Amino acid sequence: MIKTRLVRLLSHAGKYILYQIFWQWGALAAQIVAVFTISGFFENLYQGDITGNLVMQKGCILAAVLAGRFLCDRMAAKASYQASVDVKRVLRDKIYEKLLRIGASYHEKIGTSEVVQLSTEGVEQLETYFGKYLPQLFYSLLAPVTLFIVLSATASVRASVVLLVCVPLIPLSIVAVQKIAKRLLNKYWSIYTGLGDSFLENLQGLTTLKIYQADGKKAKIMDREAAEFRRITMKVLTMQLNSTSVMDIVAYGGAAVGMIVAANEFLRGAIDFGQAMCIVLLASEFFIPLRLLGSFFHIAMNGMAASDKIFHLLDLEEDKTGERIFDREQLKELSVEMNHVYFSYQKEREILHGVSLKIPAGSFVSLVGESGCGKSTIASLLTGKNRGYTGQITLGGVPIADLSEAELMRHVTVVRHNSYLFKGTVRENLRLARPDAAEREMEEVLEKVNLWGYLQGQEGLDTMVSENGGNLSGGQRQRLSMARALLHDSEMYIFDEATSNIDAESEEMIMEVIHELAKQKTVLLISHRLFNVVSSDCIYMLRDGAVAESGTHKELMAERGTYYKLYERQRELERFEKGRVAVG
Repeated sequence: MIKTRLVRLLSHAGKYILYQIFWQWGALAAQIVAVFTISGFFENLYQGDITGNLVMQKGCILAAVLAGRFLCDRMAAKASYQASVDVKRVLRDKIYEKLLRIGASYHEKIGTSEVVQLSTEGVEQLETYFGKYLPQLFYSLLAPVTLFIVLSATASVRASVVLLVCVPLIPLSIVAVQKIAKRLLNKYWSIYTGLGDSFLENLQGLTTLKIYQADGKKAKIMDREAAEFRRITMKVLTMQLNSTSVMDIVAYGGAAVGMIVAANEFLRGAIDFGQAMCIVLLASEFFIPLRLLGSFFHIAMNGMAASDKIFHLLDLEEDKTGERIFDREQLKELSVEMNHVYFSYQKEREILHGVSLKIPAGSFVSLVGESGCGKSTIASLLTGKNRGYTGQITLGGVPIADLSEAELMRHVTVVRHNSYLFKGTVRENLRLARPDAAEREMEEVLEKVNLWGYLQGQEGLDTMVSENGGNLSGGQRQRLSMARALLHDSEMYIFDEATSNIDAESEEMIMEVIHELAKQKTVLLISHRLFNVVSSDCIYMLRDGAVAESGTHKELMAERGTYYKLYERQRELERFEKGRVAVG
């Protein structure tokens, strides 16, 4: 039950564990002195040798000992608290730092709900492991030895030996259930995190479930998962209850045997009344520490199961990233080149098949193609979200593999159709892009996206935004996301279906902003609507993960290939839609 890697990771918490053991031992010493004081008093009472001075003396000693015991208990509790706080802080820092190193694609390797559960309840379980179990483990070894030495020297060797021999029966009972408990708790954590995944997914997709009236079906599935979790929880509790009962029998039985031996020694005249009373009063102290250890054991086992999950997270493979940064000269030519790039999310599912393209600095380039052809995958590669590619990708002449995700994000801004808006004010959402932005700068970008007029009728920059912009229309959410991107003022912008799922007016306005931005920055536009890419300097038509055609709109139309057919099909659909609206 001592995981060396975990102890090494949190080695700085060791001093608090030592402090706690020391103060617990001090409390035991105070307990021994108190018992000997009380036993001595009753021995004098048994002998009929009681005086007022003796009562006063014993009372003063007992009061001082009780005060010392109180102080030791308080200091032990303080040390336990400090160890617990340190453990929580360090583990959560490690998890957070690991997620930062993995980057934005962490969810491809581990579920978000599992990360949340490990960071909260998993860490809480390990707090108990370090704050209570480990100190109690070492104290449980120290206490019986201390009591044996004291009682064998001052009371009865025979009774002390009997008590000491019975003590190991508790750890033996713990070891007996450890293997069963480990398998059970590993299964418990797997079911628990699975239930969390289902709950988070259903909560996030509740609107979709309601639309298709599939919420009832999902509710039944969650009921089954919850019932399974209830069953495994009851098995864990039953196992804990049974093992606790066994430990109680061993503890109380061992103490009773020791008391019986002490009573027999007294009746034979081998020890006096006071010595017998010392053994009777301290017999339970041989077993209480181990009995308490048994109570912490089950929580510690849960912590061990949680630690396995935490280490699985901390051991996740990290895509290698460099530390190189751009200098001012390179920023003047922040061009992009992809040469024979292959990429697969899974080995059996290759998305990009030898893609080669160029995006010159200051140009306006578009990626088009049918859904699933790899457009968004290219955007993810250019921003470092996905790293496991073959071939070469350079940004400003520097291989992307040599740049950290933070460096890429500093110079490349991505605007997606579902960019997230945080609960808070418009000001707080905008300052995510630039914390030191002045109010006038924020107002200017809002004016560019035609959103400032609406906000002036509200509370201006202090207008509240609900979670993910739930109190704004789709077009307003996208405009606010666009304003935030403009405030970031990076050298390159990638618009990944930024005009999807919004009204025609908002789409037209956003495209005007993109065209204006393309006069000053390098812009890559990914769009399913070909009308939006007509004015691009170069258009790359993707098909089945490869570049099928490239050129300007005029050149591609002249080729009368895939781009031409898709463009004409979309134009026919738009004419049909306009005709239907006119008739209606």
